[in-house]
Amino acid sequence: MPTHHDLVRATTTLRPVPLTPELLVHTADDVTALWERTGTPEPPFWAFPWAGGQALARHLLDHPHLVAGRRVLDLACGSGLVALAAARAGAHVTANDIDPLATTATALNAAANHLTVHTTTGDLLDTTPDTDVLLAGDVFYDRDMATRFTTFLLHAHHRGTLVLVGDPQRSFAPRDWTRLATHPVPVPHDLEGVTTKNTTVWTPPARTPPAT
Repeated sequence: MPTHHDLVRATTTLRPVPLTPELLVHTADDVTALWERTGTPEPPFWAFPWAGGQALARHLLDHPHLVAGRRVLDLACGSGLVALAAARAGAHVTANDIDPLATTATALNAAANHLTVHTTTGDLLDTTPDTDVLLAGDVFYDRDMATRFTTFLLHAHHRGTLVLVGDPQRSFAPRDWTRLATHPVPVPHDLEGVTTKNTTVWTPPARTPPAT
């Protein structure tokens, strides 16, 4: 029986990412066909560098001081692109996903880029991770999941963790967060219905100091 490593290697090609060509990720030619092959309830988010992850990764590479030397958690890491960018910027990175194929792909992508990224598999949204920075790309695609992610990220923000997210104007993304940058990101028409998506890097609004 093929292993997760075998499946990732057999169904993808190592390619430069459009917005971050200095990084390579294993990318599928046909995500829909791969989804049918894996038979999983969720799409194979690990098999393509999605718009939010590309924008966030570009932001980290352009502003490495945000994460350099800090403990970083890439949440719902997918292909691990954001984790790779954080590691390239000098962070100590852990990438997490509920899909073991995603953490496998992330480990393979880290090795291909000669970067160190630790991986964990499981749902962390009901935990309190001990980290300096939380990163998340493309996590607001579903109403219920977006609510869980928003609550988790805001709790971390209120504890003093730096929270950065990349989102291509999904319907369930928070509307009152602070915009840090916007990038036109090339995307496959068969997945997004367009060839470019304007994608924003966001952070929660500044914390209000307690009244004295």
